[in-house]
Amino acid sequence: MANLTFQVDKCKGCGLCVEACPKGVLALATDKINKKGHHPVEAVKMEACIGCAFCATMCPDCIIKVER
Repeated sequence: MANLTFQVDKCKGCGLCVEACPKGVLALATDKINKKGHHPVEAVKMEACIGCAFCATMCPDCIIKVER
């Protein structure tokens, strides 16, 4: 299983990573707001992550780190 880390305070909540994930691992948090005032991304089904790094590739701000 891969390990995902997020720079939550830099996330602008665009959702591109959520759409890019083939396994539905990511979602925008509905109960959190970061320092920029956005709902940041979070892993909701980490056990399904295959480490493809599509999310990190799609992120325009490079806030996602995927370790396999």
